[in-house]
Amino acid sequence: MLTATALTKTHGARHLFRDVSIQLSPGRRIALVGANGVGKTTLIEILLGTQDPDAGNVHRPTNLSIGYLPQELEDELKGSVLEVTLQGAAQIVGLQQRLLELQDQLTGLEGPNQDQLLSEYGETQSQFEQLGGYAIESEAQRVLAGLGFDPESVRRDVFELSGGWRMRVALAKLLLAQPDVLILDEPTNHLDVDSVAWLEEQLSVWSGCILFVSHDRDFIDCVANRVIELDGHSSHEYVGGFSEFVVSRETRLAQLEAAAAHQNRKLADTERFIERFRYKASKARQVQSRVKAIERTERIRVPDSKELQAKFEFPLPRRSSRVVVELENAAAGYDDQTVLSDVSIVIERGRKVALVGPNGAGKTTLLRLLLGELEATQGKARLGNKVDYARFAQHLTEVFDAHRTVLQEFKASIGDPGERNLRTVLGGFGFRGEQVDQKIADLSGGERTRLALAITMANPVNLLILDEPTNHLDLPSCDRLEDALNAYPGTLILVTHDRHLIRNVADALIVVRNGTATWHEGVDEGLLRPVPTVVEPGRESATSANQHNEAREDRKNEARRRNKMHEATKGLRGELSRAERSWEKAEEELAQLQNQLGDSSTYEDPELVRALAKRHEELKDNAAGLMEMYETIQRRLVRKEAEFD
Repeated sequence: MLTATALTKTHGARHLFRDVSIQLSPGRRIALVGANGVGKTTLIEILLGTQDPDAGNVHRPTNLSIGYLPQELEDELKGSVLEVTLQGAAQIVGLQQRLLELQDQLTGLEGPNQDQLLSEYGETQSQFEQLGGYAIESEAQRVLAGLGFDPESVRRDVFELSGGWRMRVALAKLLLAQPDVLILDEPTNHLDVDSVAWLEEQLSVWSGCILFVSHDRDFIDCVANRVIELDGHSSHEYVGGFSEFVVSRETRLAQLEAAAAHQNRKLADTERFIERFRYKASKARQVQSRVKAIERTERIRVPDSKELQAKFEFPLPRRSSRVVVELENAAAGYDDQTVLSDVSIVIERGRKVALVGPNGAGKTTLLRLLLGELEATQGKARLGNKVDYARFAQHLTEVFDAHRTVLQEFKASIGDPGERNLRTVLGGFGFRGEQVDQKIADLSGGERTRLALAITMANPVNLLILDEPTNHLDLPSCDRLEDALNAYPGTLILVTHDRHLIRNVADALIVVRNGTATWHEGVDEGLLRPVPTVVEPGRESATSANQHNEAREDRKNEARRRNKMHEATKGLRGELSRAERSWEKAEEELAQLQNQLGDSSTYEDPELVRALAKRHEELKDNAAGLMEMYETIQRRLVRKEAEFD
């Protein structure tokens, strides 16, 4: 397992976090949450070893395999989609290559060399079989199909794919590799609702450890069994998914507020005593004692969890016709190939509609059709009278002038006539105070997305189209976007895989699937969580009803299996938890002692140094013993759980 103890990191004068401890062990699926800029990516890089902490330690066993999916790919992927994915199973692919080489060498060969090669061939083949080599390509096909690749696209060169599809290939490669620790930074950014649902299924039963950053509350709820929050100072760990995190966090904050209030009352009493008797000689000793006590007191800090609610004062757009968008038996496509057909939809003024469906099904085609950017090959598609629209897409963040400040770029982009306080408008999108004077070049991906959203939503339009607006946003920014969309007075078309956002903003769904688009009044949870269906090569798919029933029965059987396993392993998990707490306590004490030994003033007292050094050795031995005990119990638990597979 990977453990980090008492990590501290600063950037210049800015303090990111301190005393952060984290343990990545089998079975833990940890969601790392926090606002942009609190150090989530920095913490991940420290765990990976690409960045060093200012203080603290990271222990990585030499035989530990770690897989990492960043938000933006740094390494170039070469080969076809299937070939790159199979690189995740490098050991199996190497054995397969060796088998082919041995086959070539054995052709026509006789004598003692043949016996030696046959022996190696047998051993290699046995190892290849044990690792599941003969099924590895089928497994790669299954993973790729779950992430949205059809049988034809897996033969395409990765170089031909868009950035989003290349990220999917990188994710498929990681999933096939099955590393001990899987670290994912916003893995759902480039996925559609079908692929997100499939990925949730895979990760929720992952046997290794997962650490992931995500803004998708539903995804966190489904996958995570722990949440670690970075709040700009330190970290706080919660057991459970996002729902449990919210409840536990509110409880913790309430306790902190009560403790802080109690502390403030005691300090106020002490300060009154000091002021009252400051100049009374008979009380001088008590006064000095209390002054020093105040100086030594570490103030309880209550995180600012209740940020000022942003006030979105949208400029009032002109009133559009009642029918904003109308499609009647419409069809559209490219190069004589039909993408959508028989589409009949009416969107009326004031509706907030979410557009959902798998990537490649035709969502972009539908948007272009209803905006008049693409002619209907059959039927009719038109915008209503007096409809003014603005459209957000991720590419908007790429055309900013890097030398401008946030305020300058915002003013230039919206063509501001000078009638509004632009700082107030930007404040609604999270740019407050000096943040509006930041250079575009210094903004994070999430901050650029927020600025692009502010630009899109600032001018008076009565139809707003947002295409994946939550990509690269943190959870607080998603909350601000949700507030903004609920306050927006016009008609909204929202393309997103974020089910929480859809559920809290949309009043209808347009589902694009199977070559057409259909209107659904309200938000049907079944349409937001489609049953993942992966068709194996060479097999026909069953009916959707059969697939749904089979999937439901599988889930019931899996639940029964988990319940039996839970009861059978309850005692071992209790032992494991107690061993873990003892180990963490020993590691924490060891880290404190190491900090003390790192203080130059300690060495002014030789006796103290000898005592600390002796205690340091004792603690090291104790921590090592506790770690060994933990790993022994962990192995027993894994073996016990394997009995239920």
